[in-house]
Amino acid sequence: MKKYFLSAPLPTPKITDLRQDSCKDSRFIKPVRLFYKQDGIEKNWDIIHSHDSVSIMLYERDLDAFVIVKQFRPAVFMRNNDGYIYELCAGLVDKPKKSLEEIAAEEVFEECGYEISADRLEKITTFYTAVGISGARQTIFFARVSQADKHAQGGGIDDEKIEVLYLKRDSALAFIRDESYHKTPALAFALNYFFYQANTK
Repeated sequence: MKKYFLSAPLPTPKITDLRQDSCKDSRFIKPVRLFYKQDGIEKNWDIIHSHDSVSIMLYERDLDAFVIVKQFRPAVFMRNNDGYIYELCAGLVDKPKKSLEEIAAEEVFEECGYEISADRLEKITTFYTAVGISGARQTIFFARVSQADKHAQGGGIDDEKIEVLYLKRDSALAFIRDESYHKTPALAFALNYFFYQANTK
């Protein structure tokens, strides 16, 4: 196994006792059937209303590495019988009184243990995700951090089980091409953006 990380990821925990049931009163999604006409032709499409989100690419200057996370995603498990995904630190936009930057800064602390102010976040872009079923928006931010910002272990809150990993900068592009590691498009986009920006400055 290639050594992309400063410390190897933990062994993947085994998932057991799976069962399925209908989803009637979720706090996170609402399935609906949309009816419409396109050029006079009647059509319909099943969609899911869901929260927008933020994600944050962190570059750790002292370690010369990107701070990313690994966590279990049940929907992915249903596809590949594994479900563990390498991704950016991220969270839902579900606090209407807070700005995207404030929500993102909170996620950085909760998931990765770095305490930064919202004004240290640089917006990369906003795009639409899961356009065939949800169309929610995700805004990606970037921040540079150091060991001086590290004030907690991270790993999420409540019963979240999020593993914090340090992806070596000189291995990052090879990592996103390695399909044996399941990862999100936002992670690949953000890493490519980082190197593109570095080469154009």
